[in-house]
Amino acid sequence: MRRSETWKASRRNVLKGAGVAAAGVSLLPAGIALAQGTAPSAAKGPKLLEMEGKAKLIVLGDKPLNAETPAEMTDDDVTPTDKFFIRNNGLVPDAPADAKAWKIKIDGEVDKPMDITLGNLMSRFPNVSYKMMLECGGNGRSFFSPEARGNQWTNGGAGCAEWTGVRLADVLKAAGVKPSAVYTGHYGADPHLSGDTSKPSISRGVPIAKAMEPHTLIVFKMNGKDLPLIHGGPVRLIVPGWAGSSSTKWLTRIWVRDKQHDGPGMGGFSYRLAKTPIVPGSKGDEKDTVILEAMPVRAVISFPADGAKLASKKLDLRGHAWAGENEVKTVDISTDYGVTWKPAKVDAPPNKYAWQRFTASVDLPSAGYYEVWAKATDSKGVTQPFVAGNWNPQGYGGNPINRIRVLIAS
Repeated sequence: MRRSETWKASRRNVLKGAGVAAAGVSLLPAGIALAQGTAPSAAKGPKLLEMEGKAKLIVLGDKPLNAETPAEMTDDDVTPTDKFFIRNNGLVPDAPADAKAWKIKIDGEVDKPMDITLGNLMSRFPNVSYKMMLECGGNGRSFFSPEARGNQWTNGGAGCAEWTGVRLADVLKAAGVKPSAVYTGHYGADPHLSGDTSKPSISRGVPIAKAMEPHTLIVFKMNGKDLPLIHGGPVRLIVPGWAGSSSTKWLTRIWVRDKQHDGPGMGGFSYRLAKTPIVPGSKGDEKDTVILEAMPVRAVISFPADGAKLASKKLDLRGHAWAGENEVKTVDISTDYGVTWKPAKVDAPPNKYAWQRFTASVDLPSAGYYEVWAKATDSKGVTQPFVAGNWNPQGYGGNPINRIRVLIAS
């Protein structure tokens, strides 16, 4: 199949992705649920994604299409493309007939504005590959009480793929960033939900220091293959460790600005946290907010699955943990509701911004029902809370300790 035909097929698959199917997942009796840290139970089961080339992710919304990865699908050291979560703010654009002809504009506070094709970008600048986290800013939103606005992500709006691209810093240096540069503004080709192609669905940016960080990339490959359309292909940004909304898909423009960017998604309560703690469920004050940047520390158990029925009292656990700009130093496990904790083994990351594998072996005292809790602590000493705190209207920063349920056969 020719490249153009592959892209057209991808477009058809994306459009087909709005189709969903219902299925039940819990193996435990109905009515047994957790207050925090795991996916809420649904009587009829979640809606599952039906899309060629993608696993059966849990669909949180059809327009725009958003789907999270069940915890048991996050067990790979590098998240396979088919299991990677989907996050959109607008509509999926048409695939280009020639991906290498795709153009990206670099303008604003630069000495030499650029209109560069993807093909030129790939050949002109050094190509690098890193395993790095991408995480939706609303990951963990479902754990807030009362419910915050937006898609009710549990812990599945995150994944660690291997991304190949060029350093944004190299491109900006070639354009000649002026001393007046303060912030970037990112634009993509995804049309607004209204269908108005002249109106951006979202346009966020980052401080120049983060844009120049050597792991911030313009990427065109995911796990060694051409970046799929649904994940922003043919070219997107990866701003690792920070809210994924800054990692613009279908990248068309980087506007270097002399002030903080003010595009759609930068104002109001969008991707912002309350400076002064507010009463949960209250309106809040847009002026008393700060931009969400680095994502909080989080550990997620990937094996066994929540609701598993097991024959052995010896419980071998696996999972991943990550911490935004920081490294995870410890992960602790409890099987007695936090009365006692046992340290897990935590592997070093393969590179900065990659998640870290943790493993633990726990001997349970008898058959019966148990909750297994996991909490991570980062290199700054910040640990996960027992509940999602610092409530905000759009539910950012919810990272309570992860909890799963298991039933040990008698």
